[in-house]
Amino acid sequence: MQTVRKRRDNDLQTTQTSTPGVLKENKKWQHFHLDLWFCLTLQNWILDFGRPIVMIILPLEWFPLNKPSAGDYFHMAYNVITPFLMLKLIERSPRALPRSAVYLCIITFVMGASIHLVGDSINHRLILSGYQLHLSVRENPIIKDLKPASLIDSFELLYYYDEQLGHLMWYIPFFIILSIYFSGCFTKAKEQKKIPVSGWLLLGPSALYYWYLVTEGQITELFLVTFLTMVAMVIHQQRKGLCPDGNGLFLFYSFSVTVALVALWVVYLWNDPVLRNKYPGLIYVPEPWSYYTLHIKKNH
Repeated sequence: MQTVRKRRDNDLQTTQTSTPGVLKENKKWQHFHLDLWFCLTLQNWILDFGRPIVMIILPLEWFPLNKPSAGDYFHMAYNVITPFLMLKLIERSPRALPRSAVYLCIITFVMGASIHLVGDSINHRLILSGYQLHLSVRENPIIKDLKPASLIDSFELLYYYDEQLGHLMWYIPFFIILSIYFSGCFTKAKEQKKIPVSGWLLLGPSALYYWYLVTEGQITELFLVTFLTMVAMVIHQQRKGLCPDGNGLFLFYSFSVTVALVALWVVYLWNDPVLRNKYPGLIYVPEPWSYYTLHIKKNH
C-alpha cells in the first residue's frame, strides 16, 4: 500500500510540475508567427510568382523542351514546402482544430498542385512555340490549324486540367486551411490583439502575392467567399467579446488589402476589348500574364 501511495504522490507531483510547462508552451504559440509568415510569403514569391519568370530568364539551352524546366523544379519545391508550412501553422494554433479535415485538405492540395505542375509545364512550352495566353485555345494560331482536328480537343482538355481542375483542387483546400486556422485566432487578451512592426512590414508583400494568386489563378469567387467567411467569423466572435489576435489580424488585413488591389486591377482594365473577349463571365478579372503577352511582350 505504501508503495502504491508513493507512486500516486510521484505521479501527482509530476503532473503539477509538468502542467505549467504545457500551459506556457500553448501561450508561446499565441505570439505572432513571424518565422512562418515570412517563410510562407518568401517561398510564395520565389517558387510561385517567380516560377514563370525564371523560365523566361534562363537560357532555353539549359532546359530542353523535352525535359523539366527550372520553373518545374520551382513548382516541385512549392508542392512540398507549402503543405509543410501550412501544417506547422495549424500546429501553432492556440485552439484544437479538426485535424482530419486539415489532412484531407493537404492531400487534395498536393494532388491539385501536382496536376497543375504537369499542365503548366506543357503550357510554358507552348508559349515558347508561339502560344498566346490572351486568346482561347481554339483561337491560338499554333492550335487552330492542327490536323487532325481532334488534337484541339486534347489541348482543351489540357487547359481544363491546368486552369480549372488543377486550380480548384489546389486553391479550395488552401483557403479552407487558412479559414480553419483563422477560426482559432480569437482571444480576449489585449496584448495579443496587435500586429508587431515586423508583421506590418510583411503585410504589403503578403497582400500583393494574394492579388497575384487571385487574378492569375482565376479564383475571385473562391477568394471572396473565404474573405466574407472571415468577416462573418469576426462579427460572430465579437458578440462573445473576442477579437482576432496578431496572427488573425495579419491574415484578415492581408485579405482586405487584396480585395482593394483586385478592385483596382479590374477598374484599370475595364475597357480592354481583347481581355473582355477572353473573360466574358459575370466577374471580369483578367490574368496578369495575359496582360503581359497582350500589352508588354507584344511591344518589345
